[in-house]
Amino acid sequence: MKRPTRVVLLGYLSYILLTWILLCLPISWQDGFISPLDNLFIAASAISTTGLITVNTPDAYSFFGELVIACAFQVGGLGYMTLGSFVVLARERRLSAMRRQVGETVFSLPESLNLRTFIRHTIIFTVLIEIAGFIGLYIAFSQQEVPNSLWAAIFHSISAFCTAGFSIFPDSLMGFRGNLLVNFVVTVLSIFGAIGFIVVSDIWLSFKNSERQITLTTKIILYSTFSVLIFGWGYLFFADASMTALPLGERLLSSWFQSMTAMTTVGFNTHPIENLVASSVLLMLILMIIGASPSGTGGGLKTTSVSAAIGAVWATLRGQPNVTISQRRIPVSSLTSAFAAVMFYLLMFLGGSLCLLMLQGQAFEDVLFEAASALGTVGLSRGITGDLTPLGKLVVIVLMFIGRVGPMTFGLALFKQPVQDRQLDEEDIAL
Repeated sequence: MKRPTRVVLLGYLSYILLTWILLCLPISWQDGFISPLDNLFIAASAISTTGLITVNTPDAYSFFGELVIACAFQVGGLGYMTLGSFVVLARERRLSAMRRQVGETVFSLPESLNLRTFIRHTIIFTVLIEIAGFIGLYIAFSQQEVPNSLWAAIFHSISAFCTAGFSIFPDSLMGFRGNLLVNFVVTVLSIFGAIGFIVVSDIWLSFKNSERQITLTTKIILYSTFSVLIFGWGYLFFADASMTALPLGERLLSSWFQSMTAMTTVGFNTHPIENLVASSVLLMLILMIIGASPSGTGGGLKTTSVSAAIGAVWATLRGQPNVTISQRRIPVSSLTSAFAAVMFYLLMFLGGSLCLLMLQGQAFEDVLFEAASALGTVGLSRGITGDLTPLGKLVVIVLMFIGRVGPMTFGLALFKQPVQDRQLDEEDIAL
């Protein structure tokens, strides 16, 4: 039987290739020719739900091209094999062993959640939340007399929930910086996508059964997500000079939105990212690296991995033998996986940054920001994406692909796993 990690890797790769082929068709273009490399970049960005673009989406692609891109980030956001598994469940009510293994690899479910129930909840919730988002955005766009309000609302509702960051407006959502309804709808869609289907399914099951308690995973995700969001909001509101120059209402909305867009990895922006001061750029970079949560549509290192690593550091500093969160002991295997995820993610980020710095002539902080955005599948940029060299584009494509598959899944798929564990002698090392 094939390893689930390799199935996931090859699955996402096949999605990218299919999207690339469709975008290379002349029917997908608006006016002129789009190079195969740019089409590959957009395909990888859509499937990985990143949102970085080398060509302006509304100017470069026709309605058919935009439809292909929307379908790509819808499939990419739901995760490999999710739609297929839902169809299988609807017809046969059971999943094959391979589908179960792939589902467990993609979603990283705690033992308390059943995969079949989880997949059903995922599809149903996605449909309901995207319809609600479409209604809200259609009202907002119609009020501002946006051309093709119906398609714009559909496209941006899917893009926001899948934390894709693609827009059919030339300046993302900067034209709606002071629009409360657009900010609210996009925020709700993005946060629901970022906190993940684990939280939604867990809360729903607990609501149906009052005796059932929500899992520790859900508690960690909710607490860490909103704590970091509020911290980022406060920092940008008070410390960023480009924010403090705005009227109070726009300042409140804009500072919140930039914190939210980095943390959820949705990638929309209502404020020019290149105008942020150096300290705010660093803050945004940290938020992008932390990222969303497991089983969600967002990218990044994941809130649970960061929380587990911080918990281990805190326990070590206090001299405690066990790592506890919310009066629950975290298994050593989970802590090992968390630290491995943190280290491998940082290695991928540093390696990608080094390659881009060698290939690009842009400022140091702009290149690091681009690498963090690509690996975290965020889509924010300080304006250098369009100026990437062909090799630079390939580096970013690889980073986006690794970010969507997951750095640890990518690593496990590449390296051969041992057939059996050998009993080895133990020896301590100096630390």
